[in-house]
Amino acid sequence: MEDIELTLTPDDYSLLTDLYQLTMAACYVGEHLDQRRASFEMTVRRLPERFGYLIAMGLAQALDYLEKFRFSSTQVEALQSMGAFEHAPTQFWAVLQEARFSGDVWAVPEGTAIFANEPLLRIEAPLWQAQLVETYLLNTLNYQTLVATRSARMRDVAGVDATLLEFGTRRAFSPQGALWAARAALAAGLDATSNVLAAVKLGRTPSGTMAHALVMALSATEGTEAEAFTAFHRYFPGAPLLIDTYDTIAAARDLSEQMKAGLQLSGVRIDSGDLASLSQQVRSLLPGVAIIASGDLDEWKIAELKAAGACINGYGIGTQLVTGSPVNGVYKLVEIDGIPVMKESPGKITHPGRKQIFRRVENGIVQCDRLGLIHETPDHEQPLMQLVFKQGQRVQESDSLSTIAERTIASVASLSASVRDIDQPESIPLDLSDDLSALIKKTRRKTTD
Repeated sequence: MEDIELTLTPDDYSLLTDLYQLTMAACYVGEHLDQRRASFEMTVRRLPERFGYLIAMGLAQALDYLEKFRFSSTQVEALQSMGAFEHAPTQFWAVLQEARFSGDVWAVPEGTAIFANEPLLRIEAPLWQAQLVETYLLNTLNYQTLVATRSARMRDVAGVDATLLEFGTRRAFSPQGALWAARAALAAGLDATSNVLAAVKLGRTPSGTMAHALVMALSATEGTEAEAFTAFHRYFPGAPLLIDTYDTIAAARDLSEQMKAGLQLSGVRIDSGDLASLSQQVRSLLPGVAIIASGDLDEWKIAELKAAGACINGYGIGTQLVTGSPVNGVYKLVEIDGIPVMKESPGKITHPGRKQIFRRVENGIVQCDRLGLIHETPDHEQPLMQLVFKQGQRVQESDSLSTIAERTIASVASLSASVRDIDQPESIPLDLSDDLSALIKKTRRKTTD
């Protein structure tokens, strides 16, 4: 029977994958390769256009997925009923029924700035397990990293004193995506989300104002916009008001007169028009009231508003935060049974072997990253990848949102202005260690001889 709700629960995690992950796993079992130790690394080949860095995010949900990775008898029966598995080896079904993730996970902590061709995550596990988890891991890490990076850029442009609110639920790619977007935004330094479910789940207080519909409905039935505001304040005293439904300046002027008579007002929101000019006029009328701007804002528009002298205390950010150029992370095999492997397709070359990122920081600023092999030692550098799972068990608890947000702010602050530039960012140098360079040469020779 068709399930039209298409809701997702942890019980569904194992089947939330691409078909070829399962067919490859079945092939591995049939060829007696399934238990071979494999290492896969997730990297981003190229940063999105006009991005100088990424902020790693989504690890907490990735580890939760690995902890709950199971196949129920019902799921196994559903797969067996598919024609694609008609010739799958019998042992494959036994492997699925006993499935548990038993591998190791190395990862960059959430909130850390990373660059192209650096691994965010490495899975070291039996081949069939490491293969099968690819789709879900890419989904959560790619999307949350995108939202976290956009959030960090907007915070960097808006400044530490600006209030930044995540308003993206209605534009996110799915209800699940909306929750992940809210989480990534908060973890990257935004102040609050309008998503009530996300706020409740994350132990935060949701934030929001009102829609034009309320102003129009109450104005039509109660007489005026001012009476609509009064009615709203009857139930939510002092709450921010949306003042651009009809005439922004007229609404601000009327509120100014009411404040002289004792009206308490914490803020106003402007969602349309010339935000710079309107905010300046509203500030002259409501000097002590916070002004929140919204309406398809992004880091470039925020920068333009600041350059134009806008009098804005905070920004509600939606569509441009939760959508946009994707983070095109890929998940590639780098080692099998201790044998290094690499992909040599034009434009898609991968580096072989299990790797570590060694970051050099001088005077608080990142100077360069060195990509080396896991056995190498740092040379006045900081190793970024940490062991977070050992033999299928967590070795450390996930960080709190506050801790990740602090790390994000510090990580962005450690980047030079040229890397943080939102128009023509520069990249920091990525050096390959001598050992990695030698391994690349050796591995490439093997594949071409």
